Amino acid sequence: MKNFLQNILKKKENNPDATPKKNEGEKGNKKINSLIEKIKSKFSSGIKNKLGKQAIQGEEIVGVELTPYEIRLAQLNNNKNNEWVLEKFFIHTIEGLPENASVLEHPDKIGDELKIALQKSKIETTNAAIAIPVTSAIIRVVTAPLMTDEELGKAIDTDSLWENLVQLTDNLNDYSIFHQVINRDKERNTMDILFVASKLSDINGYTSIIKKGGLNAVIIDVKCFALKSAVDQMNQIKGSIEESNLTAVLEFGLDENYVMILYENNPIITDIFIRSQDRTTLQKSDNQEEMDGLVRRYMTQVKQAIQDFETKYEKRIRNLKVVSNLPNVDSYLGSFRKNLANTGFNLFDPISEVKIPAQLSEGVKLANRSYLSTVIGLAFRKLDVFGYYKFVTAVKNINLLPNRDSMIAQKKAKIFSNFAFKGVVGVVGAIYIILFGLSFWQISSLNKKLTDYDQIISEHQLKTLEKAKFAKELGIINKSLELSGSIESNKKISFRILAQIASSVPKRVKFNSIDFDGQNQVIINGVASTDQDILKLIGNLNEKKLISQASLASMTLPESNDPTKPKMKGFKVACTVESI
Repeated sequence: MKNFLQNILKKKENNPDATPKKNEGEKGNKKINSLIEKIKSKFSSGIKNKLGKQAIQGEEIVGVELTPYEIRLAQLNNNKNNEWVLEKFFIHTIEGLPENASVLEHPDKIGDELKIALQKSKIETTNAAIAIPVTSAIIRVVTAPLMTDEELGKAIDTDSLWENLVQLTDNLNDYSIFHQVINRDKERNTMDILFVASKLSDINGYTSIIKKGGLNAVIIDVKCFALKSAVDQMNQIKGSIEESNLTAVLEFGLDENYVMILYENNPIITDIFIRSQDRTTLQKSDNQEEMDGLVRRYMTQVKQAIQDFETKYEKRIRNLKVVSNLPNVDSYLGSFRKNLANTGFNLFDPISEVKIPAQLSEGVKLANRSYLSTVIGLAFRKLDVFGYYKFVTAVKNINLLPNRDSMIAQKKAKIFSNFAFKGVVGVVGAIYIILFGLSFWQISSLNKKLTDYDQIISEHQLKTLEKAKFAKELGIINKSLELSGSIESNKKISFRILAQIASSVPKRVKFNSIDFDGQNQVIINGVASTDQDILKLIGNLNEKKLISQASLASMTLPESNDPTKPKMKGFKVACTVESI
């Protein structure tokens, strides 16, 4: 493995600019490919950001801080004004554990108390972000030869990279490891890698407690980085560029003691050692001499950590944000200021820029709210598998969960399925909107055409009456033409005879045909309502000058069985014409 790293470094040092010469065509293709890759990157980034926002809305996280004394729960959300709001907050006191007990020594007790705390807090989400103590984690920034991500991945797969760079005493398989490159120095051909690891036995212990409480651990952070998350978010809300680039934090208490300097988003952590006697002093002693001796030893280490940073980076540390779970921390802060006269010590308030609902305001009215920094920092770790909250380094996104890759894959699949479902619903909705729009347009168009409906109906009725009148007249004319068609002679006498026959027709009599032989015989076929109507027709004909005699040749009975129609008798009348 050493030879592998040395070969990479040696190749880059001996020939940093060794690239084969390309002709102009190849250079042009390279530029085009580079442009295409940039477009793909921007498009992919946009999609990821969009999906990341969807994930934030759909996946809530509750920050859970477990201690032997109490359980702290917090849940944060963004409102419409893009302000952070403390949605849920609860502190559950644990009783019955021995003094100086640890969380992992009593997993069943802590798990049962967590279940009670969740019931009282009425928190519904099952996604939990937890933090392990700094003492349970290995945190180092190691320097390695400059490598690409692909080369780094291959080096890690050999299982010997960390053995050479970190030199762990135990087997690597016993650890859950998280890493990310935080700096690449092309001039020196080196890069800095943040290495964070914790024993799987400890990780499994914490996840089993969370599971027993009814939650599902999706993020396992380290306490110092959870604190960093809270500090970063407060700096971002305040818009403090100077503090965002350089912030110093002092964790001072019974459990954790360290200085963390955040410079350009990179953590520089220095442990502060305290003796077992010092812990007893912090807990119980009110002896001023013992307290002063503790402060002197403590401040000597703090001062050394600050001086080392200022010498290396040529930056001045003027203030330290103090986080402490000690009830009498204010008395110690006065002693700190005396020992480091040119440095300010102020308690950090992790919810100073967070909106607090009225129902939670009493619960956070505390003289020292700095000890809430860890749980608030965990609550800021809104789950986003697409890296929507991802900053330059891995510090913002540390996750020691052993099966984090499969968990992320499941969340991705869920988000993509939700996104696809919403897309289908959106398309169907758009189609319906278009159809409704067309329908309304058509209805509006038809309504405009119906504005003159009443007038058109009136005109239609008049025209119908006129049509009926003309149809009746036309029928009479057509019938006359039909009857006259049976008269084949074109002599004047024929038309005189026809005229006299036509004038003889009484009411309720209808002719079907008139046959004239052109000499002295006219046969009339027709129908009549009654016998009297037929006799009247014969009488009228006998009175005409050109008809010498009219007589009934035959008569037929009515054929219609329809009671609604009048019954008509058929008849045949023979007429003898006068000789002229």
